[in-house]
Amino acid sequence: MPPPGMAGGPPPPVDEPARLLRNPRVRIDVLLTEERLEREFLQALRLRSLPEKFFYWFPLSVRAWLSLCAPGEYRNFSRSHGLLRDSADACASALGTGPVEVVSLGAGDARKDLLLLEALDRSGRAPRYLAVDASQGLLETACESTARFDGSGLKADLTDPAHLASLRARAGPTPRLFLLVGNTLGGFDPPEAIRSFGALLRPEDRLLVDGEIPGPDTMAGYDNPTNRRFAFAPLRCLGLGEEDGALVFVREADPRFPRLERIAKYFQPHRDLDLRIYGEPLRLVRGERLAMNHSYKYGRDAFLQVLREAGGLDPLLVREAGDGRFVAALCRPGAGGR
Repeated sequence: MPPPGMAGGPPPPVDEPARLLRNPRVRIDVLLTEERLEREFLQALRLRSLPEKFFYWFPLSVRAWLSLCAPGEYRNFSRSHGLLRDSADACASALGTGPVEVVSLGAGDARKDLLLLEALDRSGRAPRYLAVDASQGLLETACESTARFDGSGLKADLTDPAHLASLRARAGPTPRLFLLVGNTLGGFDPPEAIRSFGALLRPEDRLLVDGEIPGPDTMAGYDNPTNRRFAFAPLRCLGLGEEDGALVFVREADPRFPRLERIAKYFQPHRDLDLRIYGEPLRLVRGERLAMNHSYKYGRDAFLQVLREAGGLDPLLVREAGDGRFVAALCRPGAGGR
């Protein structure tokens, strides 16, 4: 069934400035409203594009993502989780002493964030936590699952400079550890995004970021039934099924850095499709492409080169997954400072 507002129904409600969850210690502040998401969703579809944030917007998409990340279902989630689990204590030790605020950029369900929070807690740091995401559903999950720590959520668009400026302005005197894990950076344009995220760091702050190293089974990790269910979820919310068109995955090289590449995907209708989105007509013509979200991959050297040259970051600690397919780096601002 389409969400409220589809096919001419009433629009979804606009978020209040803040929302309390079941645990009274948990608070979610809102910069990115549902009204804005609704408007941008329609604008994006008119441009034949479906950006990253809309893959976690609809409840159906959230459920599909959580199902994809179930144990053993999504190998890249398991690789990233395992790498962070094995590196969490070393990262906590590298941060020195004193209190720290953990800020998760694209928090998802916070399962990976918990590994760092627990490592910091074991070291006696009593960390604060701020989950940042565009998805209300995932923010609620993240905040509930980390509720034993002092923290809150921030509903924001990480591609909006004003939202990033607001995030930086929220910083207190405590050093911050920014998390950008689960190959989250790969869902953006990595050189451009790491420049923006790196600008959040003060000299005392750190950033833990990871990335996927491609291999012979990279395409199989995306073009499979479980991932296709997740990838197709936003289209199902438009009333589309796989009988209406093909979901196509393409592996592309990016010439800006050696061994930088992305897995792109698009939806291609089998026939002309006449849709109504929030009461507005939209026609998808047979054979045209609706561009969908993508995922960047790196060679190890390309990953570190992007961090240093595009982000102005200095990697302090670099760890790889046991199979060599994921790499993580704990970084500080480069010599020029921030």
